[in-house]
Amino acid sequence: MNDLAEITAFAKRYAEAWCSQNPGSVAAFYAENGSLSVNDGSPAVGRAAIAKEAQAFMTTFPDMVVTFDKLEPQPDATAFHWTLTGTNTGPGGTGKKVRISGYELWKIDNDGLIGESKGHFDSAEYERQLKHGVDG
Repeated sequence: MNDLAEITAFAKRYAEAWCSQNPGSVAAFYAENGSLSVNDGSPAVGRAAIAKEAQAFMTTFPDMVVTFDKLEPQPDATAFHWTLTGTNTGPGGTGKKVRISGYELWKIDNDGLIGESKGHFDSAEYERQLKHGVDG
């Protein structure tokens, strides 16, 4: 998947999958043994583990919306920039609204699926918003 139009369409569908409240929809964008790590944490490897990670966010933010902001093609990867908005009303939630932006550094495999995704966002700002809200 080297064509910018093709990867842009893929990125838009990927963001929509995160909004679907269906974690399997997110996992379907990954290779069978693909991986997703967040902020240099241990990677979730395989579609079942990736679906579990997606479910955690979907449970925490039942009204979650992930928007596709932009792509940054790089020599051996693509940076997918996103913004997540939602209200922390899942189990044990604070009821606070969050709006956090970040990116995933994707390596796309020969089948046009994500082989590796390394996600990054400002975790200190995320924790602040969970406690005080986006405007707090």
